[in-house]
Amino acid sequence: MREVAFIKQNKEKWLDFEQAIFGKAKKNPDEMASLYVHLINDLSYAQSYYPKSKTVIYLNYLASQIYQKIYKTKRTETNQLVQFFAIDVPLLLFQYRRYLLYSFVLFFVFIGIGVLSARFDPDFVRLILGDQYVNMTLENIKDGNPVAVYKSGGNWGSAFGITLNNLFVGLRCFLYGLFAGVGTLWIYIQNCIMLGSFQYFFYDQGVFWESVRGIWIHGSMEIFAIVIEAAAGLILGASILFPKTYSRMASLKIGFKAGFKIFIATMPFTIAAGILEGFVTRYALEMPNWLNVFIILSTLFLISFYFLIFPFIVHKKMKLAQ
Repeated sequence: MREVAFIKQNKEKWLDFEQAIFGKAKKNPDEMASLYVHLINDLSYAQSYYPKSKTVIYLNYLASQIYQKIYKTKRTETNQLVQFFAIDVPLLLFQYRRYLLYSFVLFFVFIGIGVLSARFDPDFVRLILGDQYVNMTLENIKDGNPVAVYKSGGNWGSAFGITLNNLFVGLRCFLYGLFAGVGTLWIYIQNCIMLGSFQYFFYDQGVFWESVRGIWIHGSMEIFAIVIEAAAGLILGASILFPKTYSRMASLKIGFKAGFKIFIATMPFTIAAGILEGFVTRYALEMPNWLNVFIILSTLFLISFYFLIFPFIVHKKMKLAQ
């Protein structure tokens, strides 16, 4: 059967599925389960005969939404918070994995712009970071502690202030996706160019390794979280620009809900990064190298595993359970 005929034959049924998932039509769990079986059959057929088609993407999305709806209607002793982080968010991350890829690609592009700008324009770092910060850091480098700025303030005060600021940056990164994704890109490029020029500044001063030992103790999770939050903003922006078969408002609701859940999932990592910055980073250059490296790599592995590897594990587990 040609794909056009396949779509025409099942279009009305799929629209009914959409109403059951996103509309006001109420269906009990047994009816939802029946819909799910029919949809899985259609998805299997499409995967066999039209593997690279957008129809497969569309049906896979509907199937995942129905599955989540069925799952949520089941009585379970699982803690809702555990379910959110262990099932709901990983499934969303798998579903929107290409936006994570876009976000990482843009991250390295924007970082590169920051590095090259600082490399070829001696005044660029001062323009981005400000004269006061640059002069203070130069003095710290002369004193033998390039990351001494992290020793300012008390532990709790620093951790609280830094965490609050990072949460606000992440929230803006997500919410500015409402401006068709352009707002997210604006916030993202500002932060990435700042990071790239900031890191090159230390390299240019001959203290690159010292800066890595200090900055990336908390930066591994802090920066990684911003990349994920930017992806959430891109999801939101794409829901407005590309509503697919939904009305623009329905698509916006879906995109906002998905993006907001992903943003919420970054919060524990952002908070942990703030605590590390307030309590650990200030002692970075007093630690042995192996301890710096261990903290950096372990925090990077933790957040990478959750956002990049765990979603595939959960998806595979759910697929086997079907």
